Amino acid sequence: MPLTHDASQSLEATVADLTLAIGQLLRRLRQDVSPEGLSWSQTSALSRLDTMGPMTIADLARAEGVKPQSMRVTLADLEQEGLVERRPHPTDGRQVLVSPTPKGSEMRHKRSIAKQQWLLAALQKLEPSERQTLVEAVALLRRLGDG
Repeated sequence: MPLTHDASQSLEATVADLTLAIGQLLRRLRQDVSPEGLSWSQTSALSRLDTMGPMTIADLARAEGVKPQSMRVTLADLEQEGLVERRPHPTDGRQVLVSPTPKGSEMRHKRSIAKQQWLLAALQKLEPSERQTLVEAVALLRRLGDG
């Protein structure tokens, strides 16, 4: 069923509002839960390594949707902080594998718990009907994310 002009404009306004709201929530989470000062790209790379295991720089860059040169800079910063380490690739001497250090895994775990606690506290401030609406919205957002 094609959208009318008014419905299309309303949908465009919803897209703009949703984009803004998600951005605000992410910024708030980073601001309130990230005292260690890691950038978004550093946090994302560390999280992916911690959940997926050791990866080459090229594979990690591909997974994160960035250029290998950018990933090298991100990893150099994480390595300088002692959060990741490089090891020789077991079958390809030209490559290295990057993995989180125990300190990096611990930081990621603490950060994950802090995010969950922050969100739980924020959700507890909502009315029960608002929480139910949010539960329903989560399912819709997952469907959007799945494509």
